[in-house]
Amino acid sequence: MRGATHARWAVCAVAVALAATACGGGSGSGGTGAVLSASWGDPQNPLEPANTNEVQGGKVLDMIFRGLKRYDPETGEAKDMLAERIETSDSQNYTVTVKDGWTFSNGEKVTARSFVDAWNYGANLKNNQRNAYFFGYIEGYDEVHPEDGGEQRADTLSGLKVVDERTFTVRLSQKFSGFPDTLGYNAFAPLPRAFFDDHDAWVRKPVGNGPYLVDSYARGSQMSLRTWADYPGPDKARNGGVDLKVYTDNNTAYTDLMAGNLDLVDDVPAAQLKNVGNDLGDRYLSTPAGIIQTLAFPYYDENWNRPGMEKVRRGLSMAIDRKQITDTIFRKTRTPATDWTSPVLGEDGGFKADLCGEACAYRPEEAKRLIAEGGGLPGGRVTLTYNADTGSHREWVDAVCNSINNALDDERACTGNPVGTFADFRNQITRQRMTGPFRAGWQMDYPLIQNFLQPLYYTNASSNDGKWSDKEFDDLVDRANQETDVTRAVGLFQQAEEVVRDRMAAIPLWYQNGSAGWSERLSDVRLNPFSVPVYDQIKVS
Repeated sequence: MRGATHARWAVCAVAVALAATACGGGSGSGGTGAVLSASWGDPQNPLEPANTNEVQGGKVLDMIFRGLKRYDPETGEAKDMLAERIETSDSQNYTVTVKDGWTFSNGEKVTARSFVDAWNYGANLKNNQRNAYFFGYIEGYDEVHPEDGGEQRADTLSGLKVVDERTFTVRLSQKFSGFPDTLGYNAFAPLPRAFFDDHDAWVRKPVGNGPYLVDSYARGSQMSLRTWADYPGPDKARNGGVDLKVYTDNNTAYTDLMAGNLDLVDDVPAAQLKNVGNDLGDRYLSTPAGIIQTLAFPYYDENWNRPGMEKVRRGLSMAIDRKQITDTIFRKTRTPATDWTSPVLGEDGGFKADLCGEACAYRPEEAKRLIAEGGGLPGGRVTLTYNADTGSHREWVDAVCNSINNALDDERACTGNPVGTFADFRNQITRQRMTGPFRAGWQMDYPLIQNFLQPLYYTNASSNDGKWSDKEFDDLVDRANQETDVTRAVGLFQQAEEVVRDRMAAIPLWYQNGSAGWSERLSDVRLNPFSVPVYDQIKVS
């Protein structure tokens, strides 16, 4: 992402789901090459782009939609896709010209209105979209989506205007130099008229404009995508489609891969890391990715938001032996975290090694002292909630609890609280049902510091699941977003991250590599910087 002439600050995470059990592609389905099968997990929400903020569904959105920008699968850089040009003279008023020749899979032309209507839908409070927040910089958002519980005064954003078939304008409520680079996020995808004319039918049979079509979906079993032969983009799929098979245990997925019943696993389980080299040889890939694992806290629960809890959270952080866990469980495919971002940013992009300092070092005696000074653990115990179906979470949560118990000389101080599926886990989080720390991994959309901070810690941000709020942090983020000088903007974001550190808003655990293993049928398998397979480039023999 280096070499840009302006700062790139975007707000995102990836995700989506289908509520229906049967969905079909539009006309022109089919393509060259065989179909591959890959491991997957049921997503949380219906397949509406603005209602998506978790990873599993995001994989699907990335396959069936293309927006104004697309994040380069090698570098993460935001490059023009449907945008012919995006122009501004003041970083507040933008004119967007959409490329000609693009259609949805039902044959409908992609126009300026396809974007404006989609964005208005996503922002409208009545539609209850999880990612409405991403439209917050557009003028009129406070009227279509009042944050204070006030009365909604408009149905459309006053800052959006259709000029002609291929042109629309965007007026922001404040200067935001990085706005163009947020437009590769799936919430900003275009939508066809079919979405609005018969929304229920669209959910049952989604229509997008990407290289794949959704052919069918049986929740808890499989989503089948097939290549759209008439896709007008330059990144046509090099296979016939992808069958995403649902697994509630990634060890089972790995076993199926080894048995020849699955082609691709994009999260090699921790229990298999000692074997994967011998099992797969050069059909195994582990590369650094923009992923950080953290423990978040439910600040809506007064037990975790009372005076003294900053010391308790800091003490818990110092009770975790990150190096031992990453060395033994993850075989060094994880690296102990020393800040709240990722080393893939580099120093120019905002990564600051050792920002966390001694608060992220294993210091059991100091941990015990701080927790006692802070009033002790709520109820004398702490439970770490996590989803048990993917990511080898059970192993590391048990190890974290063992570390805390050893540090506090209390074998019952910490216990894990598994939730059966990722979808159920996310539903409990979004309904604010957490009563203690919970798993809160973050997968970047592109490598810049804003993406690791604002979505997670800004007041009422879409992925601020613990509802942490701090005015000093918010003010620094607002100033950074308006800054046109990259160096100064990064500096302001780093100051905001120091607020996260000083309050210990969340406990950083480790940075994560992306991993994949595949069958002999596949070639040209690679992961993008966000650890997601580049499905459209995979060849199947």
